[in-house]
Amino acid sequence: MFNEVKKNFGFGVMRLPLFDGKVDYEAFKKMVDYFIDNGFNYFDTAHGYLDGESERALKECLTSRYPRDKYVLTNKLSPNYFSKREDILPIFNKQLECCGVDYFDFYLMHAQQKNNYDQYNSCGAYEIAKELTKEGKIKHIGISFHDTAEFLDKILKEHPEIEVVQLQFNYLDYDDENVQSRLCYEVACKHNKPVIVMEPVRGGRLVNLPPKADELLRKLNNGSNASFAIRFAASFKNVFMVLSGMSDFDQLKDNISYMKEFVPLNDKEKDTLKEVVKIIKSIDTIPCTNCRYCVEGCPKHIQIPNLFSSYNLKLQYATNSALDSYKWAIKDHGLASECIKCGKCEKICPQHLKIRDLLVDVSKAFE
Repeated sequence: MFNEVKKNFGFGVMRLPLFDGKVDYEAFKKMVDYFIDNGFNYFDTAHGYLDGESERALKECLTSRYPRDKYVLTNKLSPNYFSKREDILPIFNKQLECCGVDYFDFYLMHAQQKNNYDQYNSCGAYEIAKELTKEGKIKHIGISFHDTAEFLDKILKEHPEIEVVQLQFNYLDYDDENVQSRLCYEVACKHNKPVIVMEPVRGGRLVNLPPKADELLRKLNNGSNASFAIRFAASFKNVFMVLSGMSDFDQLKDNISYMKEFVPLNDKEKDTLKEVVKIIKSIDTIPCTNCRYCVEGCPKHIQIPNLFSSYNLKLQYATNSALDSYKWAIKDHGLASECIKCGKCEKICPQHLKIRDLLVDVSKAFE
């Protein structure tokens, strides 16, 4: 359907290599070159990723260095950047400028869910996107989605102009009652909408597995933990793109090693992943994906995903390194106990976590 896309694996430009708190441009250039040299061309960003550094890094390391037909670029309209119709075109034009391009191949209504869908409709976001396609500034309209399958069905019925759906889809969330990965995928199939997969490794959770789960995958002896997660997602017929947010060259090289000549999971691998899910779900960790949407607006500058990661480390491994991790996470930032319960984080959390209550648990564990 999308002839401009060369392969089914894309670069999520959300977790880039950093140096002294800034994107390491030289490291990212090396990754971009390797990615393109191996026949891949799909890049995904959003205006708020890395506090705006994602778009600027793409301009510096990709779009200023390669002809426009060498890459496919996706960007998104995020709800925290507009409150009225008049806000949308200026933010869109700023995104084009930041990325250094004249058009986006895909433009998604970002993080669609019940609590922001009316905002997109009342501000005419879909209508503006359709006009921009007529002007050649957008090639394909889509959505990224975090809600129930029933609500996805409603959106796709009301907006047939949507060409593609980006879903959180991985083997841990596949049958999860809250995320509803499988059910949402089935709705997309019903409406004949190709699926872009985000969070295939669940923000790293399916890479850093509990010891028993890790041991099961090592016995398969044919790939990294990430490889099983990404291949799981790519094995579905209606998935046309799997994104990976790679933060260093080794991750990129590993991903390309099995996605360049993609082979779907076999039955033994699928059965093993079911056992891995049982082990993970037996440990009551916080299902945070480290998207970091919650951090930007926190008035106390609490590094919420980092604190949750430390807490999960304590639950999974019961080692002193969890306390060291927590101490690092609060250095020059807020403590878990300093949360003022404003709720800004919960309004924007794609996983619908009760962050305020969870920070109380973290505080009790470490403070």
